[in-house]
Amino acid sequence: MRLSRLVFVPAAALLVAACSSGTGSTGLPTGAPVGAPSAVPSASQADTRVEVTLTDSFTIELASTTVPAGVPVTFVVTNAGAIVHEFLLGDEEVQAEHEQEMLAGGMAHDEPNGIAVEPGETKELTFTFEEPGETLAGCHEPGHYAAWMKVAITVAG
Repeated sequence: MRLSRLVFVPAAALLVAACSSGTGSTGLPTGAPVGAPSAVPSASQADTRVEVTLTDSFTIELASTTVPAGVPVTFVVTNAGAIVHEFLLGDEEVQAEHEQEMLAGGMAHDEPNGIAVEPGETKELTFTFEEPGETLAGCHEPGHYAAWMKVAITVAG
């Protein structure tokens, strides 16, 4: 009887840990190697700033496509176009999920890993990439992502 309790307690702890590694409120897997934010810091805490320009020719222009892991990065996103654009951070899976939401009639909204930017507007998004690797930034206004309005970002260790 005592042996079965010793086996049950570690097994229960593993089950609790496994169940808690699902998705957080950001829709990003909390165990994802790239793109899962820790706490969402304020812009004043950011160590790195990256200028971003969104255009109506379906481009996302980044001042730098390499950002550091483990520190807050503030993306200063300007919509230089005449139509609404988005700036959403995440891997292929996150981008595909958001694209499906938008195709189903989802509205552009601000999230911990993405912002909607009106024409002529500049907004900031502060995000911490936990681990080195590759991730994407994309725009999911109807037809934009399909027109390759996305850019790869390298997260350096």
